[in-house]
Amino acid sequence: MTYSYALTQDTDWQSQTAWQVPDTPFMSFAFWQALSDTEAIGGDSGWLPIFITVYQNNSSADETRLVAVMPLFVKGHHRGEFVFDHAWAEAFARYGVDYYPRLVTSIPYTPITGQRLWLAEGIELSADILIAALAGVDDIAAQVKASSWHGLFVSEELAEIATSPAMMRDIEPVLLAAATDMNESIIEQQLFERQGCQFLWQNQNLMNEGKPFASFDEFLQTLTAKKRRTIRSERKKVAKQELECRLKTGDEITEADWAAFYHCYVMTYAVRGQHPYLTADFFTQLGATLPEHLMLAQALDSRGEIIASSLFLYDTLGSENSTLYGRYWGALGEYDSLHFELCYYQGIEFAIAQGLDYFDPGTQGEHKLIRGFVPTATHSLHRIYDARFVPAIGHFCEQDREHMRQYREQAHAALPFNEDNMPAFKG
Repeated sequence: MTYSYALTQDTDWQSQTAWQVPDTPFMSFAFWQALSDTEAIGGDSGWLPIFITVYQNNSSADETRLVAVMPLFVKGHHRGEFVFDHAWAEAFARYGVDYYPRLVTSIPYTPITGQRLWLAEGIELSADILIAALAGVDDIAAQVKASSWHGLFVSEELAEIATSPAMMRDIEPVLLAAATDMNESIIEQQLFERQGCQFLWQNQNLMNEGKPFASFDEFLQTLTAKKRRTIRSERKKVAKQELECRLKTGDEITEADWAAFYHCYVMTYAVRGQHPYLTADFFTQLGATLPEHLMLAQALDSRGEIIASSLFLYDTLGSENSTLYGRYWGALGEYDSLHFELCYYQGIEFAIAQGLDYFDPGTQGEHKLIRGFVPTATHSLHRIYDARFVPAIGHFCEQDREHMRQYREQAHAALPFNEDNMPAFKG
């Protein structure tokens, strides 16, 4: 069985086969349609989308079958990515070499780990499929003279396949091994892996055979006494300000709720002198097309006015590794401990009530660590098209992986769980 690829900017391929349910709502066609319809991608956004369609070829029957699609963006900037390669761009500039355009495979504006290819029903991701997709990446790179390709927040499965010996043996070489004192394995590497760290809450009471928590108080009992007091104190501070929190899901979210949410969301950017990436129409379209995946947490003052909002997406209930994703937040003023309440504690309570396995509150932030969010590895893949920069970038990625492993280990040691409920460090 062989594989081939084609390139397109249309989305007609969506109707050409039956597709697997994606592992997160962010890879649903509805989410991507909202990005496109509101010009968060395409148009003048700086995110030019191209789709690499991968076909399985059956030579004996002279048939082809569409089995996978990888999205890719041609970009002239780094905005909305959350894996930073500014230093690489500066190195290219110092040598008078263009770093732009560059190619990116990611969910725009969304640092969520997961699949980066849509797969047809009955198809498993394999090195052969990924090799065909990367041949398409190389084709686009040659056409637009791109410096590099970056696959961001890819799943652990995809990272393992991409860095496997079979993949490295069979992928089409695009780099020349230059004479250098660097380790030859770095020079010959066709894909570099970087790792990062995010903090993930786990709905597992290790004091009760790893069963899901029955309540927020049961979760608190797994923490040290000092941290329990801290969290209870923070929640009391919200109540003392006469603030009330309420949750709405799906069709319960009204047009007025969306307007209030967007007002709060814009304020998050305004205080930094920036404009938001996403429009009000984007969120209202999500409300219409993905209601079963939406939860909105609101904070109301003593007059009943909405003064803060936090929007979450979540996986289909009962799915494997079901997760709540904390994504978009904003407040109209400064309120003591309200961010922790609306973005973390309300999310934990919702995950427990719904029986979700995990809660991903978003990227960065060691303040999540001391509230019971476990340091977890993230993965990105990088392909460089100029051999002169391969040794330095390869060496950086190698050192950075070890640095991030050490950081995750140190962060894990600082978790606030009592001894009986300390999760194992997974590297």
